[in-house]
Amino acid sequence: MQHFINEGFGWTCRRCHEETKARESEPDSRARFFTEGESEDPNPRLSAPALARWRDASRTTLVCPTCGVEETRG
Repeated sequence: MQHFINEGFGWTCRRCHEETKARESEPDSRARFFTEGESEDPNPRLSAPALARWRDASRTTLVCPTCGVEETRG
């Protein structure tokens, strides 16, 4: 696959995964449990925002929910 990579926990968008890793390297003074999971924030963020989703039930097309890139397995 050209746009997606599987590191053992699901398909992720290569471009968005690199951007997420760059943000994670920035220092943050808050504990991890305040920034992910079921916090009291009304709009919680996923810990893996680049995790792709299947477009169809036959699982042939992956879609990145962040940037919208699509790729068909084949």
